[in-house]
Amino acid sequence: MTDKSNGPIHTRREGTILEVTLDRPKANAIDLATSRIMGEVFRDFRDDDTLRVAILRAEGEKFFSAGWDLKAAADGDAVDGDYGVGGFGGLQELPHLNKPVICAVNGICCGGGLEVALSCDLILASDNASFALPEIRSGTVADAASIKLPKRIPYHVAMDLLLTGRWFDTTEALQWGLLREVTTLAELQSKAWDLARALASGPPLVYAAIKEVVREAEAMRFQDTLNRITKRQLATVDRLYGSDDQKEGARAFAEKRDPIWKGR
Repeated sequence: MTDKSNGPIHTRREGTILEVTLDRPKANAIDLATSRIMGEVFRDFRDDDTLRVAILRAEGEKFFSAGWDLKAAADGDAVDGDYGVGGFGGLQELPHLNKPVICAVNGICCGGGLEVALSCDLILASDNASFALPEIRSGTVADAASIKLPKRIPYHVAMDLLLTGRWFDTTEALQWGLLREVTTLAELQSKAWDLARALASGPPLVYAAIKEVVREAEAMRFQDTLNRITKRQLATVDRLYGSDDQKEGARAFAEKRDPIWKGR
């Protein structure tokens, strides 16, 4: 187990899993400097072949994140400032992130905090969590959520949340498929780690191909995307189809045993 701290961001590594903790009392709001650190952390996670899965969580029991730090903005942080290599929160615009990222939401998750959570692949939440996109009340737009939310849940529900800025709880978030699981606050971290360990034991090259295919498919017709897959025109798919891991998967199936994935 390896622990590191960089200002408001703490990391903990166990084997192939990296846990990233946001720690900016009292609301875990994200200013430009924090966003840049998060971008560096997730960039390093992306580029480290020995890491397979990341968990994003926050310190405390009341707030996951209140999103954009309005106090920092009042002191000079520009809304169009330098958020770092990954965009706001280190994840929204980080290119070629082909590894699973789990978000563990404890408490209030609103505005940019919810947008960062939506940038993760799987979201778990404690039963005291609550969510909102209140940007409309401050005369601004929840830009990333306006793009992502209607793709994750029914259009009319997404528009209701965006246009009203109302709060919703874990029951509703689970109902619409935003959450994978709701657990107690005490169990949240262990549940996130259980999921991370399960994913870490899986085929990393397949995960990479899945994430690239999903990204490419957002802007392409079905047949065009499928053609790119079958012709091995996506880098991750080409690597997978020429890998030892794919051969190992076939051998393990034929031999009725668990495969041993090596990521090559």
